[in-house]
Amino acid sequence: MIKETIATIPLMDAFGAGDECPFCFLEREAEQHAISFILGSAYMEDDIREKTDDAGFCRHHFKMMYDYGNRLGSALILSTHLKKLNLELGGELKNFSPKKSGLLKRMKRTDVKNAEAKTPLGAWIRRKEASCYVCDHFRDIYNRYLDTFFDLYRKNSDFREIFGKSRGFCLPHFGDLIETAEDKLSEDQKKEFYPKVFALMQDNIDRVQKDVSWFVEKNDYRNRDKDWGSAADSIQRAMQKCAGGYPADETFRVKP
Repeated sequence: MIKETIATIPLMDAFGAGDECPFCFLEREAEQHAISFILGSAYMEDDIREKTDDAGFCRHHFKMMYDYGNRLGSALILSTHLKKLNLELGGELKNFSPKKSGLLKRMKRTDVKNAEAKTPLGAWIRRKEASCYVCDHFRDIYNRYLDTFFDLYRKNSDFREIFGKSRGFCLPHFGDLIETAEDKLSEDQKKEFYPKVFALMQDNIDRVQKDVSWFVEKNDYRNRDKDWGSAADSIQRAMQKCAGGYPADETFRVKP
């Protein structure tokens, strides 16, 4: 039996949802809670505004804020965030000093995505792009959920059974799980865990792949009278398996 605690209840709810990835389920819950919190009334609190002014938001969560519907709340958050941003930008621009560029560098093909920042200004902008109040909120509790996952896996046979019957994980969260397992599990535990989770992932990606293949075949007129089976929503589930998230979710908005 799994003892219910503040740490275990959300994780067990996520595994009980029958989702393609329980960590995607937790991520959606956390980010919707964060958006509702800051655009509910928290944006009027000085300590919260200080945090949002400093961290800012990523492109994805700015879009969520816009869609949520509290325009005044978003404007108030942006007004002080932009004031701080502009002050910092002014300092970066004042101290900017271009470097020399040789002929070979000028002839080299541009690759801004993978290249390291060449200037302090570029490094500052990249830090701003990577900083987000909502992402930070989830990242903090996500790490605790990973700790709870492995604590339950090591100590609770009921949880290991629930885990073994799950639909696996999306690829990004699966990667995090494997990286965390390296530190959290003993050598003997790894010998049991890795084969189990590897089989779980391959079986469930194979399941989704077959659903997508049937979706394609079902659109052949020769199969129009055949049953859809579990293929009808396979596109969004396949997208989630590949990259995480919920592409078919309705827009998250403030409740009227």
